[in-house]
Amino acid sequence: MSTDEAVEAAPLTPVPARPRRGPRILSRLAGRAPAPPPRGTILHNAGVATAVMLTLAAAGSLIHEPILIPPLAATAAIVYGVPQLPLAQPRSVIAGHMLCAAVGFAVLAVLGSSSWAAALAAGIGLAVMTAARTAHSPAAATSVVIVLHSPHPATFVPLLAGSATLLVLGGMASSYARRGAPRYPVYWW
Repeated sequence: MSTDEAVEAAPLTPVPARPRRGPRILSRLAGRAPAPPPRGTILHNAGVATAVMLTLAAAGSLIHEPILIPPLAATAAIVYGVPQLPLAQPRSVIAGHMLCAAVGFAVLAVLGSSSWAAALAAGIGLAVMTAARTAHSPAAATSVVIVLHSPHPATFVPLLAGSATLLVLGGMASSYARRGAPRYPVYWW
């Protein structure tokens, strides 16, 4: 029997369709998001972060500097949501905000207040934080806030330093208030 005859004599079986590769490849490349923490942890962290942010908003309103809320809200999300990340550690939170404040005031003094200067300040702030090993992405927003709103340094800088410190202390207290919670900070400096 020739090969052609064998092929003709073989029963025809359908070839299984190939599965679509798109979603499987994407899931392999991107991985899967971790499971959410327990509901109690979510409520605890959100409650502490909200209480700290309300305290900061009250302090900012008293001295007429409420513009710190956006970068500090992002800091709170990192400190209370993912406390093990290097971005959440006290060195990065406090030094990152202070370095970016210095960059913001320097850019403001040299270039004035404009969206172009604010974008430049964010980029320079990121470079300075990276070089100083104090990467904290919300701090780049601090330099933007400074350039766009031109706050008075005598009130803004102490409020920023105190607020960043309060967020760190709140994160530390929060981690010790819940049994079994990951300890914060992982390292100080």
